[in-house]
Amino acid sequence: MDDSIIKMENLEIKARELRRKVLDLSVKTGEAHLGGSFSMIEIIISLYDVIMKKEDKFILSKGHCSYPMYLLLKERGYNPKVSTHPDIDIENGICCTTGSLGHGLPIGVGMAIARKFKRQKGKIYVLLGDGECQEGTTWESSLIASQHKLDNLIAIIDYNKIQALDRLENILSLNNLAKKFDVFGWYASEVNGHSFPELIDVLNQTYNGKPLAIIAHTIKGKGVSYMENNPEWHARKARSERVKQAYEELK
Repeated sequence: MDDSIIKMENLEIKARELRRKVLDLSVKTGEAHLGGSFSMIEIIISLYDVIMKKEDKFILSKGHCSYPMYLLLKERGYNPKVSTHPDIDIENGICCTTGSLGHGLPIGVGMAIARKFKRQKGKIYVLLGDGECQEGTTWESSLIASQHKLDNLIAIIDYNKIQALDRLENILSLNNLAKKFDVFGWYASEVNGHSFPELIDVLNQTYNGKPLAIIAHTIKGKGVSYMENNPEWHARKARSERVKQAYEELK
């Protein structure tokens, strides 16, 4: 069997395992943002296990979905404090405090500008929720990134089309998000956010002179049938029979 096929199969196995571990941690702590955590699993595994180098930085702008990040950091020997929203802890792999939505991309833009100014290597990866793309700071930062040609900045949008209380289309639709970033002066690419081959391919490309926005189409609650595409599972806690069913489906 081709090595690349084996690698993709291993990543898919890890995605199921990471979803189970996130559920474990949620049950243990009594905290939960399972829907958005499950939608970003393939994205964050692609970054940590395949793409990012030592000199790169990762910002989880959608900080309420922090559990997958903590678990991947622990795999690497870090010991981050487990809390609903991450606090800056450079020694344990967390480069900024996030959770108040709309802050991650501005911080990432600042880091990317600093690296350009200092002629430092490394890229800045920012993972945003689609709901926070309604924030004005996201678009102000996008203009700045384009103005300064920040081709060391990659924004990945977890486009599961559901925010805290309802579907985007019922609150404030984003419509063609890729076109919006394109108009703001970015390269924009749309992928299946649960496909490792698509994610890894676009993240491995070289983009010169512009920042890159990856619109990753995902399913909120991916992997557990009663959570999938269900706005109720933004921050709801799974209990008793629901937990058992989730574990069964994540085998």
